[in-house]
Amino acid sequence: MKIGPAGVALIESFEQCRLTAYPDSGSVWTIGWGHTRGVKKGDTCTQEQADAWLCVDLEDAEKIVNASVKKPLTQNQFDALVSFVFNIGHLGMTMLYKINAGDMSGAALEFGKWNHCGTEILPGLTRRRESERVLFTKD
Repeated sequence: MKIGPAGVALIESFEQCRLTAYPDSGSVWTIGWGHTRGVKKGDTCTQEQADAWLCVDLEDAEKIVNASVKKPLTQNQFDALVSFVFNIGHLGMTMLYKINAGDMSGAALEFGKWNHCGTEILPGLTRRRESERVLFTKD
């Protein structure tokens, strides 16, 4: 599967495009639409480069979801999972287990457990996880 417009819109609503590198809440250097690979302090990019990195990063997240999930997904479920992987880099093991067992309601409850940076609960991550959960459960 490929991410749809609802998934891209969700990601873009949380990953504000910045053309100058900045440390994210976990102190990882980030640029563009949440791109981190090879980014260092002082880096800059154009809007075109940021958009190109977004496409590559989305493809990476899609590959993880497509390779990991063994049950059929709706477009909304797929989009929510790609957003989650885009942000975290992987699917939570319990979430993946529940999805592959067909327990989509249980899997939806797992989103809210991923709102921490270290031991600190981040309001932005809490909002993002709730948005992903809502999309995941939407018909």
